[in-house]
Amino acid sequence: MPPLSPPSPSPSPSSSPSSASDPFPASPVSAPDGSPSLSRDDVVRALRAAGCVFAEDEAELLLDAARTPDELAALVDRRVAGLPLELVVGWAEFHGLRVAVEPGVFVPRRRTEFLVAQALARVPHASVVVDLCCGSGAVGAALASALGRVELHAADIDPAAVRCARRNVTALGGRVHAGDLFEALPGRLRGRVDILAANVPYVPSGEVPLLPAEARDHEPLTALDGGADGLDVLRRVAAGAARWLAPGGCLLVETSERQAPDAVEAFTRGGLTPALVVDEELYAHVVIGAKDR
Repeated sequence: MPPLSPPSPSPSPSSSPSSASDPFPASPVSAPDGSPSLSRDDVVRALRAAGCVFAEDEAELLLDAARTPDELAALVDRRVAGLPLELVVGWAEFHGLRVAVEPGVFVPRRRTEFLVAQALARVPHASVVVDLCCGSGAVGAALASALGRVELHAADIDPAAVRCARRNVTALGGRVHAGDLFEALPGRLRGRVDILAANVPYVPSGEVPLLPAEARDHEPLTALDGGADGLDVLRRVAAGAARWLAPGGCLLVETSERQAPDAVEAFTRGGLTPALVVDEELYAHVVIGAKDR
């Protein structure tokens, strides 16, 4: 999934600090008298000087996360250096949840909440949910939290993602598996999955260097690079999904406006009945593939 507009845990998205290209600021942030004890105004000034558009919101989050003055100074230093805010505070807000995130793991985007909403609308009584390419496990956690008692499985090929997802998914009674797409899943799930959410990478390889520094420099390439046209992983998921879906179940994948027609075609070739749904405000495009009953 491409991070075209990385969110912050704050009410509004943050912008990357202008110093993001330099991971080591010239000097650490400190109070005007040289001590590490920072006031709220000190933090806001430091963030604003680094180019953070929503400095006031971010300052509140950093102040809340810090347990000591020294820790606050360290958190501000990390944010000023360009580390995504979510990785600084250790969580991202997603669909009403605080989802734990770690360095080297894809940060869930607020626009992906649209995919969750579509899944809940299409299969409101789902009993088996799979979060494929799960990253932090945010999508699966959000679905399980909304649905109540479900059998939840999440899978990712990246060991860091698997470790992080376990922090978010096991608390809801789910299981996280390591492996490549469907190969990671228990065979007993074939033909039983009601909601298959696959937050696949879909940035074309040649466009990865054009992504915002917060994503390009701090998130795994496997979560961003979708191949030459960005649809390599999506096509693999679409081709195999029908064997895993229950009758009436659906596959949901986020893509871009430009890629949507080819994504719909891939769903059709995979034996699914496709539909494209769009949220213009979030700039979210989700392809839904239903398996006939």
